[in-house]
Amino acid sequence: MNRMYTVVLVVLALPFATRAQERPESYRSAAVEPWRPAGVSSELFESHAAFDPRGSDMYFVRSDKSFAGWRILTTHCEGAHWSTPKPPSFAGKGLEADPWFTPDGAHLYYISTRANGGMRSKDLDIWRVDRGIDGRWRKPLRLPAPVNSDEAEWFPRLGPDGWLYFGSNRPGGAGKNDIWRAREDAGGKWIVENAGPGLNTARNEYEALPSPDGSTMVLAADGGYFLSQRTNDAWSPRVRLGAEINVNGSEIGALFSPSGESMLFSRDTGEARSGEFFVWHRDGEEDWPPRCGTTSS
Repeated sequence: MNRMYTVVLVVLALPFATRAQERPESYRSAAVEPWRPAGVSSELFESHAAFDPRGSDMYFVRSDKSFAGWRILTTHCEGAHWSTPKPPSFAGKGLEADPWFTPDGAHLYYISTRANGGMRSKDLDIWRVDRGIDGRWRKPLRLPAPVNSDEAEWFPRLGPDGWLYFGSNRPGGAGKNDIWRAREDAGGKWIVENAGPGLNTARNEYEALPSPDGSTMVLAADGGYFLSQRTNDAWSPRVRLGAEINVNGSEIGALFSPSGESMLFSRDTGEARSGEFFVWHRDGEEDWPPRCGTTSS
């Protein structure tokens, strides 16, 4: 959105991994189509979907038509349809957005102004909520400084390399908002560093989404969606994705399927619906996002 705690990461031998060395141009011919889950899609703006690996719940962000007033909602697949979206049990006051599950479903990262309950995006910090052995969410935890700063933090995503990637407008970057990364060492000290020139420029970079195998990064920045590839411990110079995805520059909130072969994101269509989901099937075959009855596509 404009926008380490130790966990057991599930790193799979994915089809996506075999393509790590392909040229970014090969990603420009994928099929893109709307995804309109009944009961979720509305005349407002839905974005930043996250699917619970442990069940049939979908978390997402709903905001008004001007893309303000961000709130996280959750819906459950009841067999034939998605339930009426409602705030999750851990919801707080203020703005909340950008939910993301760890692959084992034990933790969910998101951003929130709940520390002061305000409505200023500048007050957004990274929070994590952990799941107890009973399956219920515990009390949310605000990540400490230097992960959080006096500026806004955006879109926390934990990569298979152990780094937590996020956007921030903090000092010391290449320009405006940059992509940063953080990790906790064995002594409990947090290390935070700029994610490097492959991702960051003098313009805005907000959201960085590592692929499930860690070989590729999809970046939301001024100018649309970009692609970068992993080269040792750095990211290659980014390349803008094609017109199938970058239609008008409003694309945001990407989520890879577990296989890495598909990607869900949102776009402001400028029509009756302010914003809606689109799914990118690179090979046009994967049955994803999760279906709920016959009304979810």
